[in-house]
Amino acid sequence: MKILIKGAGDLATGIAWRLKRCGFDICMTEIAVPTTVRRTVAFSRAVYEGEARVEGLLAVFAAGSEEVRQIVKEGDIAVLADPEAEIKETWQPDVVVDAILAKKNLGTRIDDAALVIGVGPGFTAGEDCHLVVETKRGHYLGRVIERGSAIPNTGIPGEVAGYTSERLIRAESGGPFKPVVSIGDTVKEGQVVASSGGVPIRAQMSGMVRGMLQAGVLVTEGMKCGDIDARCEREYCFTISDKARAIGGGVLEAILRKARQI
Repeated sequence: MKILIKGAGDLATGIAWRLKRCGFDICMTEIAVPTTVRRTVAFSRAVYEGEARVEGLLAVFAAGSEEVRQIVKEGDIAVLADPEAEIKETWQPDVVVDAILAKKNLGTRIDDAALVIGVGPGFTAGEDCHLVVETKRGHYLGRVIERGSAIPNTGIPGEVAGYTSERLIRAESGGPFKPVVSIGDTVKEGQVVASSGGVPIRAQMSGMVRGMLQAGVLVTEGMKCGDIDARCEREYCFTISDKARAIGGGVLEAILRKARQI
């Protein structure tokens, strides 16, 4: 079964990793300049590095449909810069998973494939997709929704070790992003961790840097550029999160439930 995943960020990577481990063929699409914060555990990194390995699985950048076929044939995950997911016309996937996590539908249709799954808020099962998977941390994380939508976006990041909004690193000004510290570094509240448009960005809390945009990305004021984890477990910076694994399990359940109809 061929599965097209729109998006290749850390949550989409958790989905792809779980599905690939179960034997599915995977192709992922991304924008030309990915803005994944938790890039050490994201296959989106392949767009600008050529390839990305996460927990033993390899994703390779593809320039077009022929390379997608070759990469998949060799047993790896294909990633290409294709914001509109035009690859679906030539690759013809059995399943489309929209894991862009834009909090709204950017163009996915229920007739894009035999099975279309929307991940997170912005989709309605039975209207623009067949099934929706819940992404909000808490009791319903990973739940498969057959009718209706996921819990609406609150604009407040999920709690990690008692912290919510303060764990984010946000751009102070628009312009080129320049990190000062690296993923895995320990920082103190008030410490300069990066700059945007030449304006320093300071940590809002102490902890370990779990995510950080790559240098040179053009950001806008207030844009999420990094993530600090109070738990200070270095391994968490380089492994798939509990949230991504739960969502991946929900997508796997959704596919297996509908597999006999494809």
